[in-house]
Amino acid sequence: MSRAIGIDYGKKRVGVAVTDSLGIVATPLGTVASNEIYKFLTEYFKSEDVSTIVVGHPKQMDNTDSQSMEYIVPFVKALRKKFPDKQIEMYDERFTSVLAHKAMIEGGAKKHTRQNKALIDSMSATIILNSWLESKKFL
Repeated sequence: MSRAIGIDYGKKRVGVAVTDSLGIVATPLGTVASNEIYKFLTEYFKSEDVSTIVVGHPKQMDNTDSQSMEYIVPFVKALRKKFPDKQIEMYDERFTSVLAHKAMIEGGAKKHTRQNKALIDSMSATIILNSWLESKKFL
């Protein structure tokens, strides 16, 4: 089976997560500089069978798009152009940073570790991807 990649896209950093080959659970791959994400994905796709890219969709509490969409929409368009063979989906990313922070606290992470924005970004990508996987179970 092929994998899915989860992306928490930001202007500076991109959190990246991946599912196992059975599509059961997502784990963090790390964080990549925004200007390196296409190169990173191209290299990753050479060694792994990935069918789907799930990009976090930032929304407001009233379910409208957040202001971040002004740079995420061009990113998604570029993904579709660079990787036409991949299915690209957007998935609600509300509260992922909060959930990542909470998971770090519950996991006993020290304050210094919890302030690591790159770690939070990769954990957020993992939460986005795991949530997307869960939503697919009910279809």
